[in-house]
Amino acid sequence: MRTVSRRRHGGRRRHWSRRSLAAVAALSALALAACSSELPQSSLNPASDEAESIDRLWILVLTLATVIFVVVMVVFVIAMIRFRARKGDDTEPKQTHGNTRLEITWTIIPAVVLAVVAVPTVRTLFDLRAPAEGPDVVTVNVIGHQWWWEFQYPDFTTADGRPLTTANELHVPVGRTTSLVMTSADVLHSFWVPPLAGKRDLLPGELQQMKFTPNDRALALSLNDQGEQVGIPGQCAEYCWLGHADMRMRVFVETEADFENWVGEQLQPALIPADGTPAATGYETFTELCTVCHQAYVDDGAGAAAVGSALAPDLTHFGGRTTLGAAILDNTAEHLAQWIDNPPALKPMAPDLNDLQGRRLLGMPDYGLTADEIAGLVTLLESWK
Repeated sequence: MRTVSRRRHGGRRRHWSRRSLAAVAALSALALAACSSELPQSSLNPASDEAESIDRLWILVLTLATVIFVVVMVVFVIAMIRFRARKGDDTEPKQTHGNTRLEITWTIIPAVVLAVVAVPTVRTLFDLRAPAEGPDVVTVNVIGHQWWWEFQYPDFTTADGRPLTTANELHVPVGRTTSLVMTSADVLHSFWVPPLAGKRDLLPGELQQMKFTPNDRALALSLNDQGEQVGIPGQCAEYCWLGHADMRMRVFVETEADFENWVGEQLQPALIPADGTPAATGYETFTELCTVCHQAYVDDGAGAAAVGSALAPDLTHFGGRTTLGAAILDNTAEHLAQWIDNPPALKPMAPDLNDLQGRRLLGMPDYGLTADEIAGLVTLLESWK
């Protein structure tokens, strides 16, 4: 009977041992997955000079914290085992009022650790905050809106002095520093593209600055497995009401030649379609309805000029963008038709609270357009590459 009992208990111990090992393995796998740098919005995969400096600082702090944790845990376990209460030992532990040497020691050690962390931290903060200077710096004015991003390139202008303006898709050259001058048009937003830089809050009426110098890794992150440009995803990191989770963006890191080509294309006006074409019907709807909020730089053959109001995303080269709705949908004819038909169904917004006189927009409403009007607008906008 004793043999059987021992076997049963031994089997149970082995069973629980296997379950414990499986649990530890599962938890370890989850922990390692959480530290993966292959996720699209991971700060653990730095792709700019500035992000790498932040990463080096994080590794330093993590290393020090790990060493301290291990030392404390080892001392704790040793003390717990060596000085544990033993059966039959009723000896009263020695009562000690204090130990000056120990108290001085564990005051000095944290001070030294804090100094080791403080020096590189302050240096990194000053380096990140220093303004970007030099002839190769690309300046971009960033304006956060509920719920989309506006990007203006003041160094690149059209023939009539209009700065290159686009929405939700930021194009930058690899190897050159991009300086972002940022503000908000309405409420508090926060600009965040994890592989390129840290977060920076955008406040109404105030200017904030951020810079990053994308490297070859950023160039690779901008491409998919087929070598096509898909951009590095980013988003608003400060809750700004209904459409906050869908206030996203893409950063396209390109070679110098590709960036220059993109700038040249963006500075060209969109062509007004010829009469009698489906796109012409769409342009008629565009001028009657869309220009109340949207703007486009167009050429009717007699000259180029901006039409419409710049309250909503600029649509001059909408067809050349890869996404729509602040980067929540691929820019396809099907998605565009769905968006024009009923935008609030695809993205939480509050268009009933729009105040055009106060220049405050909280989303695009459903205008009740007919199928032909929607088709005409889709044809027009998709042709504006």
